Amino acid sequence: MRNILSLNKNWLFTKEVMDIPAALPENWESVNVPHCWNAVDGQDGGNDYFRGTCLYAKEINKADLPKSDRYFLEIQGANSSAKVYLNGKEMTEHHGGYSTFRVDLTDELKEKNLLVISVDNSANETVYPQMADFTFYGGLYRDVNLICVNNSHFDLEYYGAPGIKVTPTVIGKDARVEVEVFVKDRKDGQQVRITLFDKEGKAVCACETTDTKAEFTIADVILWNGRKNPYLYTAKAELVEGDEILDNVSARFGCRFFEIDAERGFILNGEEYALRGVSRHQDRWGVGNALTHEHHEEDIDLICEVGATTIRLAHYQHDQYFYDLCDERGLVIWAEIPYISKHMPTGRENTISQMKELISQNYNHPSIVVWGLSNEIGIGGSDEDLLENHRILNDLCHEMDKTRKTTIAAVSMCKMDDPYLQIPDVVSYNHYFGWYGGDTSMNGPWFDKFHKMHPEIPIGCSEYGCEALNWHTSDPRQGDYTEEYQSYYHEELIKQLFTRKYMWATHVWNMFDFGADARNEGGEDGQNHKGLVTFDRKYKKDSFYAYKAWLSDEPFVHICSKRYVDRVEDVTRVTVYSNQSEVELFANGVSVGKKEAEDHFFYFDVKNEGETTLTAVSGELKDESHIRKVEEFNEEYRLKEKGAILNWFDINAPEGRLSLNDKMSDIISTFRGKLIFMKLIGKMMGGGKKGEKKKAAGFEVTPEMMSMMGGFTALRLFTLMGGMMDVKFTKEQLLDINKKLNKIRKPKEKKAK
Repeated sequence: MRNILSLNKNWLFTKEVMDIPAALPENWESVNVPHCWNAVDGQDGGNDYFRGTCLYAKEINKADLPKSDRYFLEIQGANSSAKVYLNGKEMTEHHGGYSTFRVDLTDELKEKNLLVISVDNSANETVYPQMADFTFYGGLYRDVNLICVNNSHFDLEYYGAPGIKVTPTVIGKDARVEVEVFVKDRKDGQQVRITLFDKEGKAVCACETTDTKAEFTIADVILWNGRKNPYLYTAKAELVEGDEILDNVSARFGCRFFEIDAERGFILNGEEYALRGVSRHQDRWGVGNALTHEHHEEDIDLICEVGATTIRLAHYQHDQYFYDLCDERGLVIWAEIPYISKHMPTGRENTISQMKELISQNYNHPSIVVWGLSNEIGIGGSDEDLLENHRILNDLCHEMDKTRKTTIAAVSMCKMDDPYLQIPDVVSYNHYFGWYGGDTSMNGPWFDKFHKMHPEIPIGCSEYGCEALNWHTSDPRQGDYTEEYQSYYHEELIKQLFTRKYMWATHVWNMFDFGADARNEGGEDGQNHKGLVTFDRKYKKDSFYAYKAWLSDEPFVHICSKRYVDRVEDVTRVTVYSNQSEVELFANGVSVGKKEAEDHFFYFDVKNEGETTLTAVSGELKDESHIRKVEEFNEEYRLKEKGAILNWFDINAPEGRLSLNDKMSDIISTFRGKLIFMKLIGKMMGGGKKGEKKKAAGFEVTPEMMSMMGGFTALRLFTLMGGMMDVKFTKEQLLDINKKLNKIRKPKEKKAK
């Protein structure tokens, strides 16, 4: 019988790599795995976290191992390249930091053995990812096992796969289930016994065969039906010889069918099933990628609490344990490889091997419905090599798995007629209108335009979001990093995206704040703060409850801005989120009024006098917060960016006149404002050849891009574009531009028709 032995305990670790040691070193650090060497420096900013080669070493005494014919080392995650050495001999190497790989150690095992694993997360031109907005944590960060098997066993060496492949097909009220097993070194007289069990462990089908394939019919099948009923069956395969069981494997599976329609969206088991959810990065504060099962369980609990029906597991293969949880909880999953941001002509083979591992290892998970080919890979436009790489991956997915679809996550700058959008089965876009540029109002109309141009292509939104930390204001503005602006942003996006039935899926970026060591934003370096929940999972931002109000059936009421106590205004706006039809707000026990809101967002104007206790009530549900009247704004609520040449609140902005705090769209709508900025932008982009299209940081300046840029304030645009184009502005230069703008009257607001 198969015996799986954990090797997680008692490793020695070093960053000071010289040579592969011949004996167990005495001066290395003692660690257990999962282990990540960038758990601190990969999250503190500066983009200076250690990227290089580190060694893990462990002694193995054969006498301590179960008696067996063969011994396979299984490594479930080593980022990003790894080599395995046994007693000084290199046994294998693996390139790809997010998938399982195995190696047969049997022939080199002695009575006493030194196992050394070299792990390398340094930059190169062949292994993805190499450019992306997250930390590439180094480490032996998932479980390490020794799998002990008979000479005849279910295959352990094919792309880290489980050795059993289950393909259910729903036919009317029944399901046809094909089970295929992969046997290594099988001998005459050995048979395969396959049994299907229901959720309660009762056998529903069984057979014993000399073949490696078997077909069963489950009568009156219970469907895996998303969060409504994530019913799982189990297929168990045993390799037998007479009465002896030589090896055994099992896989849970779900019987379901789906389609993705360009008009109706996602359809599960014949019924429309809206995919509205989140994206997830796997890392944690102070932990990096070295997560425990408890960490994964907490994540899935929070995602289910918000009411999500889908998760985009970005931007790489996640832990098998988390896919198992998604199966159990009924989340519909987008799984992808880290073919991201920068296309490397020298990395094609790595995209192919990572895709083969992703599909081989995850084929049996009913939660997965699409394989993601790439993310923002066309950020600078698509060339023939990039297109060919996508065609190869798309064909590979369909060859390996005829039951699922393929998709990509394109970025805003990608033109709607780009040929690479025609390759996958379905498409999604990453848009940040209302954060990096443009207005929140641009999101819905953009998707309408795409849908009209490509009525045959199912379109979704794979990323959207904005950053929020513990900053607060009663006048939220794009780019201010306040919790209030994030709430406003998501209120607007929910109303636009969730009401467009044709969108096959929407995924918030991101469920949790995550490590991005190159980032210097929001006053807390080294993180992307777009999460609905903080990096440590301890605080649910208000926007979390905006989604819960739309997606969850769990009754609740939530008052926003609880951390924003001191307020200067005489009358303050109080926002309440709830999935109930009516909410009443009380101020110091006195009713402010009852409100109904079809969009689940309730707004109350409250007199701000002295100390006020606010209580939101809906039936038996209650939530409470406090506000306090102050004469001057509490500066602890306002972001002062470290190293900023100029903060927006330091800019002179006379009433009725333009300033750097105004949106570019307003500034260039005036003749003099347009002259000022066209001259400056022309200098930043360089002259270029006559007739040559203007480019900004490699992006062609299209009308769509100009429209997006129009949503930036002038200050934010020049700060970001200056960094992208390596053109730095001094405080004096910016103040001089502001002085010129102050002489120009603001354009009159257009009256609504």
